Amino acid sequence: MENALLALEHVSKTFDIGKGKTLEAVKDVSLQVFPGKSLGIVGESGCGKSTIARMITGLIPVSEGSITLNGKKISGLKGRDQREVYRDIQMVFQDPYSAISPRMPVGTFLEEGLVYFGIMNRAQAGEEADRLLRMVDLDPVLKERLPHQLSGGQLQRVVIARAISIHPRLVILDEATSALDVSVQKQILHLLVRLQKEFRLTYLFIGHDLAVVRSICDRICVMKAGRVMEQLPAEDLEKNAVHPYTRQLLGAVFSVRDI
Repeated sequence: MENALLALEHVSKTFDIGKGKTLEAVKDVSLQVFPGKSLGIVGESGCGKSTIARMITGLIPVSEGSITLNGKKISGLKGRDQREVYRDIQMVFQDPYSAISPRMPVGTFLEEGLVYFGIMNRAQAGEEADRLLRMVDLDPVLKERLPHQLSGGQLQRVVIARAISIHPRLVILDEATSALDVSVQKQILHLLVRLQKEFRLTYLFIGHDLAVVRSICDRICVMKAGRVMEQLPAEDLEKNAVHPYTRQLLGAVFSVRDI
């Protein structure tokens, strides 16, 4: 069996909330993501799923447990060692407008990672920006535009292109479609599926909408109150889900037939 690309082992995160009180946001979480596959983490707001993403990327430290990428421990890294992880892990956030400076042209945004990591020089990166825009079904003419001149769906495509431009081992998608209109959301999901097939990308997809998460993921990890309730193959969710919370989420999936 292929080894896991990403592995969390008994990971917990506790925040100091003042006056001697603490909040345990993530409690003893263990999970694995395999190369070329997609793991979805689903649960209500505040369940700890975004906290997990921020620990994986090193934005916040782990309180207990360990995180490994391709067999190498990445939790607890600092300085240059931590920066090297950013080449291997890229993150797409919910709001694309928060991911790019409002004064930075789209083309420059796409070029920055390629130049920073020494993959290409500026001239080469400028040409690559055209290819990246076509890859996400956008016209290269948009690289001269500023973020406010693009729609939310267009800009999220740009952010996705930037994330995969440096060929990361893992792409974390944190509520990456939830701020978009339903029709645009569907387009972005189709794009993500296509890109994964073309480039054998590995996704960690975080969301609160079970229908969206299962549409793109091979396995589903259900979380509540900082803990993993159960992990199941996406295709067997209805048949094999045992935990009452998972059954509750399944019952809440919207269908036009319910109207």
